[in-house]
Amino acid sequence: PADIKGVVLVGGATRMPQIRRTVTEFFGQPPLTNLNPDEVVALGAAVQANKLVGNRERDNEWLLPDVIPLSLGIETMGGLTEKIIPRNSTIPVARAQEFTTFKDGQTAMAIHVVQGEREKVADCRSLARFELRGIPPMAAGAARIRVAFEVDADGLLSVSAQEQTTGVHATIVVKPSYGLTDDEIAHMLQDSFAHASDDMRARALTEAQVEADRIVAATESALRADGDLLSPVERKAIDDAIATVNARRNGDDHQALRASAEALNNATTEFAARRMDRSMRVALAGKRVDALT
Repeated sequence: PADIKGVVLVGGATRMPQIRRTVTEFFGQPPLTNLNPDEVVALGAAVQANKLVGNRERDNEWLLPDVIPLSLGIETMGGLTEKIIPRNSTIPVARAQEFTTFKDGQTAMAIHVVQGEREKVADCRSLARFELRGIPPMAAGAARIRVAFEVDADGLLSVSAQEQTTGVHATIVVKPSYGLTDDEIAHMLQDSFAHASDDMRARALTEAQVEADRIVAATESALRADGDLLSPVERKAIDDAIATVNARRNGDDHQALRASAEALNNATTEFAARRMDRSMRVALAGKRVDALT
């Protein structure tokens, strides 16, 4: 902010006193208010229109970058949208993010590419689907899948998914803006603003449900494999903690669900340590000490 000499407010909404106060606090200086914020928008649109029709003045080169009108991302567990390229990003642009598997031994991943600002996939626009196969069987959460989005200067979106240890990959190309009018884009944005609070609450609850499902599934798998390490009293305590999580799973209190999932985690701490000790004993059985150095 200290390197900025002046701030021009663009758009009629910037007339609001709160916006001007916030800009002043952030930049440490009041914004320039001697320009009409509506005319700034109109002049900018006129300049761009003039360039788009091919008019050009001598020694006057304008760079008018295009932007992504709506965020691009993929579907994650629970039907949530994970945004990878946010709206208003200047194109060309490339972004990547790592994801992992949800189940033990998972060897494939379905990639659902979506567009929009809402937190739930059901409220966004579906662009494409493809699958990444050949993921090595691992414990849930161990695989590393890098999903990369790249939008070129023509607005074409390329999405690739690659498993990091083996290099297996899959790719798809799609035109995000195909079939969308300006009015439809504006409606999707207005819809996201109107439902922002509800969406955030829904996301918090879904994330808590997904995490609870993961912990319960991992605990039940561990009990099937090494339940003999527990006394009847210890087993009952863990079973009761699982029952509490399951009882809150379909409620609407994400904080209570997170608390019960954390309680289940705490209840299985000693069990996890015993399983680790058993695994170490099995791994070291019959081996010489000097062979481990």
